[in-house]
Amino acid sequence: MSDRTAAGPRLPRFRPLTLLAGLFALAGCTGLPSGLSAVRDFDVTRFAGTWYAIMRLDHSFERGMTNVRATYGLRDDGTVSVHNRGWNPRRCAWSSITGTARFREGPDVASFKVTLGSPIAGGLHIIALDKENYQWALASGPTRGYLWILSRSPNMPDEQRKDLMRMARDFGFPVEDLVRVDQSEPPPCKSG
Repeated sequence: MSDRTAAGPRLPRFRPLTLLAGLFALAGCTGLPSGLSAVRDFDVTRFAGTWYAIMRLDHSFERGMTNVRATYGLRDDGTVSVHNRGWNPRRCAWSSITGTARFREGPDVASFKVTLGSPIAGGLHIIALDKENYQWALASGPTRGYLWILSRSPNMPDEQRKDLMRMARDFGFPVEDLVRVDQSEPPPCKSG
């Protein structure tokens, strides 16, 4: 299948991650799952930088992808830049998408309206965080169908990962459906 249209130029292919925008649009919600709270006394400057997905509840926008990570940065206007990136082994290529996150309640509450490739915002909420060192986080979407275990490094000690899974289970997430995200170096692509 070609990426060329009758009009001419090659179109970028961000399909796996851009579907995230569509799913958020379908969800049409920026709120937190019932009964959960976003982290308070949040410091976005300490949160800024790259976070690696260690485990996730699987969805079509990330299915099969490895090396998934998100990079956040504080903008001058008080919003947060978002850059999501993942390796698509089937295409042997990186997929990425950028967007903007806005605080739902203020900069000291880790709850965001995120816009990625669509004018419709979805919710992203940090529901647990290593507030001492900002080295791990549990992130939720607008429902308990969205969960990520995040780390500042591509590897997380097993005991810490299991502790976060227990915490997520206690929050009502279906942890039996979590998948591990391969963060090892992608293999070289075969040519031809």
